Amino acid sequence: MQMKPFRTLPAYMSSTYTTNILNPGTTTGGVGCTPEPYDKLIILIQSIHINNRTAGIVTARLFIGATGANAGGTDLFYDKAVGSNEQYIWYPGSNLLLTTADFLVGGASASSSLTITIMGQIGIG
Repeated sequence: MQMKPFRTLPAYMSSTYTTNILNPGTTTGGVGCTPEPYDKLIILIQSIHINNRTAGIVTARLFIGATGANAGGTDLFYDKAVGSNEQYIWYPGSNLLLTTADFLVGGASASSSLTITIMGQIGIG
């Protein structure tokens, strides 16, 4: 499997904790070139950067699960405080694999206060 560097664009985190933030897509289309098992993308998350643009502390929650889900026990972090005008960078203990069935879901305690950027690698799984 060959992986390529991957980065999302910075985006505001919603104040709704069930907001879908990231989910690998599929590689549909074309003719004769996307059959199983090469029709799905995978993402290896290497770091998540959360920036606080405000003068106050804002908290963030991130989960991995189904679309729009934030079930207990699926949290990567819960109410992680990000100081005013500061950045929090989270490095998974090892690369965090997302398949097309996995959604990175979450939000912030205040809308338009935190931006999130995700870095890693993307490939066909």
